[in-house]
Amino acid sequence: MEVKIRHSTINDIDVILQMYDHSRGVMRSTGNMSQWVGYPTREDIEDDIRQEVSYIIEDKATFALVPGIEPTYSYIDHGRWIDDRTPYSTLHRLAALPGTKGIANIAFHYAKKQSAHLRVDTHHDNRPMRHILEKQGFVYCGIIYMPDGGPRDAYEWWRYDSVPTDLKEYVETVILPQHKDYDAAHRPDHIRRVIARTMMQQPTPMAYAAAAMHDIGICEGREVHHLASGRIIRADHNLRRWFSEEEIEQIAQAAEDHRASATSRPRSLLGCILSEADRDIEPETIVRRTVEYGLSHYPELDREGHWQRTLEHLHEKYAEGGYLKLWMDKSPNAAPLKELRELIKDENRLRTLFDKLFGELTL
Repeated sequence: MEVKIRHSTINDIDVILQMYDHSRGVMRSTGNMSQWVGYPTREDIEDDIRQEVSYIIEDKATFALVPGIEPTYSYIDHGRWIDDRTPYSTLHRLAALPGTKGIANIAFHYAKKQSAHLRVDTHHDNRPMRHILEKQGFVYCGIIYMPDGGPRDAYEWWRYDSVPTDLKEYVETVILPQHKDYDAAHRPDHIRRVIARTMMQQPTPMAYAAAAMHDIGICEGREVHHLASGRIIRADHNLRRWFSEEEIEQIAQAAEDHRASATSRPRSLLGCILSEADRDIEPETIVRRTVEYGLSHYPELDREGHWQRTLEHLHEKYAEGGYLKLWMDKSPNAAPLKELRELIKDENRLRTLFDKLFGELTL
């Protein structure tokens, strides 16, 4: 049965306020104590209605879908938007009456049909919404700030019209779930970011598949995972539903060539694009993952031991003369790598960040 979604009217304001009251209570019951304090107001709803961006779902739920630039997204911290080139719409203020289920999926399904590029933000304590966003295929990008200074986790999504629906379904239901138990640098959120960055450069089904499967071999260990990924890709008979043997070979080679420690240029343009897309070069994220890896693999080290290991790894991989290479002209990674190198040079600032992260991770 088709779900009825319509524009909100002035006559809906009182019931919309009830929806927000109920959803605010749900937030509080799940530990989210500071989102939507005194917000949204009647004036906010009236403004949404005037702009024709407020919607009602079956008279039981509401959301706003706003096309155009969202001012609070102009600055993003601890990360970066992946696509700053194409127009987007923002989904805001999703709420429902008591006893209503599945509303988020309905709202996102509708929004995805209206726009090929979506952004959304939510409070970090809103765990149910963060879980829904992950299931909906959104990519975590960093932290944005509300007008009152409050931080929000920011996400992006793309429709990828060039990719067959059944290939996307295969990736979402078979490939990505295999990454859930891997280390922080190889989980589904990382794969989604690599897919997005790769598709920004080369929006083809082959690029999508290469990005989705580039780390599939991590199950055999980090040191050989790129080679294992190539082998697994070549052996995956499901891929023959969408690609020729020659195309599968190109996908496998791109996965083999993506590793940061590679000393030679990837064999194809796809390999170069994938290699660049695989770089999560955001200074605090890099340091955090280095500390996380050390705590997981070298539990015998004390704080100073972990500091020395972190320092050595950052110099070996990311500093001037380190083994990480950028393979593309005008690489989107050039600016963040420069920022990271400045942090590595400033050992006092780096130590302050290390101590903060070490304390958070060892609580």
